[in-house]
Amino acid sequence: MPHRLALLLVACSLIAGCASRPAAVPETPRRYTVLMATTKAGTEVVTTRGGEVVTDYEYNDRGRGPKTHTVMRLDGRGLPRSTETTGTNYYKQQVEERFSTDANGVSWKNTAEAGTAAAGGFYASMYGPPEESAVMARALLRNGGHLPLLPAGEASIRKAGDATVRGTHVAAYELSGLDFTPSEVWLDDDLNFFGSVSPYQSTIREGFEGDVAPLIEAQDARSRERIEALAVRYMHVPTARRLSVVNARVFDPRTGLVSEPTIVNVEGNRIVSIGSPEERNAAEVIDGGGRVMLPGVWDMHRHLSEADGLLDIAAGVTSVRDLGNDPDFVMDFKTKIEEGKSIGPRVVLAGVVDGPGPYQAPTKELVSTREEALQAVDFYADRKYEGLKIYSSVKPELVPLLAKRAHERGMRVSGHVPAGMRATDAIDAGYDEIQHANMILLNFMPDVTATQTPARFTEVAKRAADLDLQSAEVQAFVAKLRDRGTVVDPTLALFENMFTARAGTMSPSYAAVADRLPPQVRRGFLTGGLPLPEGPRPEGMDERYRASFQRMLDLVAELHRSGVRIVAGTDSIAGFTLHRELELYVKAGIPAPEVLRIATLVPAQILKREADLGTIEPGKLADFILVDGDPTVNISDIRRIVKVVKDGIVYDPKELYHELGVN
Repeated sequence: MPHRLALLLVACSLIAGCASRPAAVPETPRRYTVLMATTKAGTEVVTTRGGEVVTDYEYNDRGRGPKTHTVMRLDGRGLPRSTETTGTNYYKQQVEERFSTDANGVSWKNTAEAGTAAAGGFYASMYGPPEESAVMARALLRNGGHLPLLPAGEASIRKAGDATVRGTHVAAYELSGLDFTPSEVWLDDDLNFFGSVSPYQSTIREGFEGDVAPLIEAQDARSRERIEALAVRYMHVPTARRLSVVNARVFDPRTGLVSEPTIVNVEGNRIVSIGSPEERNAAEVIDGGGRVMLPGVWDMHRHLSEADGLLDIAAGVTSVRDLGNDPDFVMDFKTKIEEGKSIGPRVVLAGVVDGPGPYQAPTKELVSTREEALQAVDFYADRKYEGLKIYSSVKPELVPLLAKRAHERGMRVSGHVPAGMRATDAIDAGYDEIQHANMILLNFMPDVTATQTPARFTEVAKRAADLDLQSAEVQAFVAKLRDRGTVVDPTLALFENMFTARAGTMSPSYAAVADRLPPQVRRGFLTGGLPLPEGPRPEGMDERYRASFQRMLDLVAELHRSGVRIVAGTDSIAGFTLHRELELYVKAGIPAPEVLRIATLVPAQILKREADLGTIEPGKLADFILVDGDPTVNISDIRRIVKVVKDGIVYDPKELYHELGVN
């Protein structure tokens, strides 16, 4: 025992901030508040009795959100020897998860997976509450700072910082091995959970709801330091800022054709010439090896987060449009990229507004009056945002006012279709663009009026399969979209996952890359999408949901054939999802060269960037990618990117993926 104690003390000395005493056993439950942005959305209640931790956790995210009861029993090392979670998941589907230990080792089973292993690892629950991160942190601190994770992977910990919040000292611990990038959990001096915070969603000890902002600021400062270090490591600046790519076949989005092997010369951040060897004057040369060179692609529907910069660039996504984010975070994200202090795509900003209520979006810009609507538009316009996104709970009577003010301030108007309106009404009210294919399909389900609720997903999943796209009503609406110049951002990969992914099988949206991803990230794609309806006659609903997704594909093909402009957006995980989105357009029947035009030139035209982006031409910005294959023939070759150049800086996707734990 003295020897083991000595080893523990040595381990603690090697891990910054290892506390000198175990977690305290509170006499009363610890209570926490779940915030969406700054609005209370739920609670977590934790009761500890010796080695047993009982947690009740729930929150409401626009009508979605889990409600779970978890009982963890810990062994002498602080590792779970059993875990039981029951309740409902984010999509309100019943879940039951059990982990146990016996003489033969450990076993686990939940709605997505089952397995066995030798004892000694920390089982990371599929449906566990935020409290579990504190349990894991304590176990790591007691066991040398590293632990194997179950079902797979390894977790590690380091102390990242300290803060004093109204007299309470707390420390931030960085947990690695659970995602593409480290995450932080805040513990008090007794190593009890204090909170986990972000601009989007936070869980914080009750009574400290107003103190989230400084904790986020501290985390963001550490994140910036980490990202700036990665920029120094992975941004390859050509000598004298001169670069030539030789033996590359250039794709032209205007014609859909690929050139014979040629040379592309870059000086600074611009393409200066394309052509003969005599023009070669670069200090550095990349041999294209006969590969296809494409303009950098766009993701037109994102909500950026820390890891997205590296994921985007590695995937060839050199430009994105952010359609709703915390203004402080996203402005800092954009600025650091533009200053060359961070790796990431070009960012175009659109700000989101919603109406207050139980289904409100996680935004600070909530409007219910004329004055609030005008102020919200001006808030974004004054910060040089280029777009306004209108969300689902905005009062219909405010929509024309919002659109008019946004247009007066030079902003595009897009969004969901608010409850009580149909897509045709949104166009009449001033929309330039409609986000999500379900919002188009709901135009033909006028009895579904509560579209701020999850009905906007479930009713489409149940009923879209029956829609006749050649009917007079549908064709008239498609013609209206075309004639008004209204753009559609369908986010098909999002709905493929919602409508066709089933618990226990890999989501089709990520099946092509699942084996490359960090183990704990990969697990998340086994949880399934929307739950199938329960009731006396659920037969055939699996097939119906799949048929409704096929109707979405058919709709996108019909829009394209009819001349409606489409943009490729994801509203999901960076990089990988955009590749799948493009594959789905081809699956719908759009030719691959045209899909590549949708991902390159079309967004540059819509966002008035055509003078600089969208094609590979002299005078344009040096944003392009080299693909080991020909995506004009096989769109899936877009996944095989070997080099990315953005703003004249060269990136190696393998290096970036390795940093993120991607094979």
